[in-house]
Amino acid sequence: MSEEVNNETVIDLRRLFVLLKKNYLGIILWGVLGAIIAFLVSFILMTPKYSASIDLLVNQKASNESLQYNVQQADLQAINTYKDVIQKPVILDPVVKELRQKDNYAGNAESLANLVTISNETNSQVLTVTVTDTNAYTAADLANSIGRVFSQKIKKMMKVDNVTVVTKATANTTPVSPNKKLNLLIGIVVGLLIGIAIVVIKDLLDTTVRDEKFLTEELGLTSLGAISHIQGKKYRRVVNVTVGGNVDSEKLSRRRV
Repeated sequence: MSEEVNNETVIDLRRLFVLLKKNYLGIILWGVLGAIIAFLVSFILMTPKYSASIDLLVNQKASNESLQYNVQQADLQAINTYKDVIQKPVILDPVVKELRQKDNYAGNAESLANLVTISNETNSQVLTVTVTDTNAYTAADLANSIGRVFSQKIKKMMKVDNVTVVTKATANTTPVSPNKKLNLLIGIVVGLLIGIAIVVIKDLLDTTVRDEKFLTEELGLTSLGAISHIQGKKYRRVVNVTVGGNVDSEKLSRRRV
């Protein structure tokens, strides 16, 4: 598959294509094996996770219209602070306590903080709080509890009533992870790559003399002729008959007939 030119290895793409074509069944089998492993990991070993989201509107009403713009800008600036506050124990501790009584939730505030993600579009006054859990209904209860506790606590902490629940979280029984289709695709691709690598490495390690070119050009021998297969009780392979020239023993030692 490769040749040495000026002490550099040059890959013969045509030889590589022929090699892959010759061993395509083995490569396909590796792809199937990769798909099977990915299937087992995705459907059996990995625990499905579900997510639920609640939307919170940060909007304080001004006493007159002339102040409304300034109030709105203040709300936008407060959103970054609210993102940090939501994931603090002051909010999550009451949530965990409530869910332990309601859903027998086994987590704590620290583990819950790792399951909570908060998103906000640019210049939007809406905060989206998303909770991921192995139970779809627990995820929805956690999200709703966070929204409710936060809207109550922020009144006392910030001395302002500007948080409203826009959309409550609902249980979504479609898992967000693992991505089974993506995992299957990755398994197939990795399996095919492993199959190709095995074929290429096996060919590179094969030191069999395959043609007359190696004997005449690299070893400097003179070809007297070639004898094909002789059919009898057993098949025998006879190589080219060569003679003369200074044989490079180092090259010959790396090849077998």
